[in-house]
Amino acid sequence: MTTFVLIPGAGGDSWEWHLLVRELEARGHEAIAVTLPAGDESAGWDDYADAVVEAIGDRREDLVLVAQSLGGFTAPLVAERASVRMIVLLNAMIPVPGETGSAWWTNTDSKTDADAYAESIGLPKGATDDDRVVYFHDVPQAIVDQAYSRGEPSQSMTPMEQPFALLGWPDVPTRVVAGRDDRLFPASFQRRVARERLGIEADVVPGGHMLVLSHPTELAELLDRYVGRLADDRQQPAPSSGG
Repeated sequence: MTTFVLIPGAGGDSWEWHLLVRELEARGHEAIAVTLPAGDESAGWDDYADAVVEAIGDRREDLVLVAQSLGGFTAPLVAERASVRMIVLLNAMIPVPGETGSAWWTNTDSKTDADAYAESIGLPKGATDDDRVVYFHDVPQAIVDQAYSRGEPSQSMTPMEQPFALLGWPDVPTRVVAGRDDRLFPASFQRRVARERLGIEADVVPGGHMLVLSHPTELAELLDRYVGRLADDRQQPAPSSGG
């Protein structure tokens, strides 16, 4: 059994993971959906990481962090504080040392890619000002209605102005999952950033930015395969030193 620690994006709402939690538990795993102090103006990245570590509690083995969107800033901080087997970045922001969340958008030139993608799929000018068009275009209407009935989550700008404090990415196996239909962070953009910043290839899967709500079954299957490969790697004998 693997314990998946699910770190939400902006707004810090654990609700976004509820469908994936069910799918992972059906596969025999434990899933912890974390709520972050996103509405607290005094809370910064360290406080976000503290919230995740507190949710982990005394669990020490087979921890996999799954970070959605803005959660990409929090996951590596947690990996420095807990024994983590893997980080999975899901349509996530990938920071570099010293970069703030606010600067990330300009540094990666994300808007240019997003605008080009919107034009390529025929969205009219101004359409992406609507969150439903950007985030929920492929999410079942009943789930969209649930999301909006909860009210708009609050996201303080406090952490966004704090530099990413690590000197480098943690020495933890990392996967990048990019939604093929993501309108906020197009797949081509995510693939480029993953190569430039982590030197790895992203896995592109069906779904938009909130594919955790539109494709939870497929995402759970992918996560299950990831941990299966980790287990296989762990069982491989150490390479011979020759002689």
